[in-house]
Parts: sequence; C-alpha cells; structure tokens
Amino acid sequence: MLKLYGFAATRSLRVLWALNELDAEFEFVSVNLLTGEQHRPEFLRINPAGKVPVLVDGDVVLTESAAIVIYLAEKYPDKGLLPVDRKQLAQAYRWVMFAMTELEQPLWRITRHSWLYPEDQRIPAEIPAASQEFIAMAAVLEDHMTGRQFIVGDTITIADCVTAYLMDWANEYHLIDEHPQLRAYLERMYARPTAPLRIAEALARIDLEVA
Repeated sequence: MLKLYGFAATRSLRVLWALNELDAEFEFVSVNLLTGEQHRPEFLRINPAGKVPVLVDGDVVLTESAAIVIYLAEKYPDKGLLPVDRKQLAQAYRWVMFAMTELEQPLWRITRHSWLYPEDQRIPAEIPAASQEFIAMAAVLEDHMTGRQFIVGDTITIADCVTAYLMDWANEYHLIDEHPQLRAYLERMYARPTAPLRIAEALARIDLEVA
C-alpha cells in the first residue's frame, strides 16, 4: 500500500488531492512538524531533508510534492490526470513548472518573512517585493483561465492538483483579490468532493488539537 508522510496545511495537501482524484488506497502517516517529529532519526532515514510530504511505494521513496503528483498520475494512467494528447501533456508539465517556480517561490518568501523565520531573521521588505512578483505571475494564469474550467484541457490534470493549492495559499494573503478568474477557479476546485481541506481548515484543526 502507498504510504504518505505529511502534516496539516503543508504541501502534503496537494498530494492528498491527487490521491483522492486517483481513488488510490493509501495510508497517511502524520509527521508533527510542531513537535519536531521531522527531525527524528526514523523519519530522517526516509527523508534526510526532514521535510514533508514523502511518498513510499514499496522500494520507491519520493519527496517533493509536484514530483509525487506526477509519479502518482503516471502510476494510474487510466485515471486521466495526465493528458493522453502529447501537446496537452506538454502544457500540463509546463504549468506544473510555472506553478512551482513563478507562483510558489514568492509565496514561500512571504511566509518565511511573515512568520516562519525567527523574528530577528525576517526581512520585512521581502514581503511587498514577493507579493508583487506573485501578482505579476498570477496575472499570466488569470488571462490563461479566461473561458477555462481547468488549466489544461477539459478535465482535471496534474497542473490543477499542483496549482489549486497555491491559489488557496495566495488567497490567505489576499493576493488574488483582483483576479476574478483565479478566485472562481479556487472555489470551483475546492467544491470538488475529492478536494482536501483548505489551508485555513487544516490550520484550525491543528489549533484544536493543540488546545
């Protein structure tokens, strides 16, 4: 059985989304980042980087959420997360890379300098700079989504599993307020019965467990 190591509102959510879309049987293993479980020797043997998510599929151990989504889509080709048409497949890969490089990186900068880094390591000027970078690249996706339900083709693909989570992340920072196509896409994607928890919901569950 597939085993996914993850935690709450992390990028584990996009892997959960893919697993749900694929209707794959798997075991979820929670790695509590708040208590430092990612630094325990038994987890570091799985991922020396000490990060989640990690997928274990027999003797295959895979890190990096986008890579895991692609791997799963290839493992279950009949489920349709990878387009059959070569041109559409190329576009799906293109938008996955766009999401990871142009959209996720500025969101990480904002997160690090807003609250993740210790206060003495934060650079406040990074937040508006990264916000503008994200907004500029989000405008590219905004234009692309005009008249579309999904990023590539007429059904959900790897590009959506990777990107929808980022739209929710950006929404937490009010970075898609001026992008109506992306807001509609966000709501449409999370209305799917296969959608994972939204980030705010996942964070609220952590708070309840801690309380």
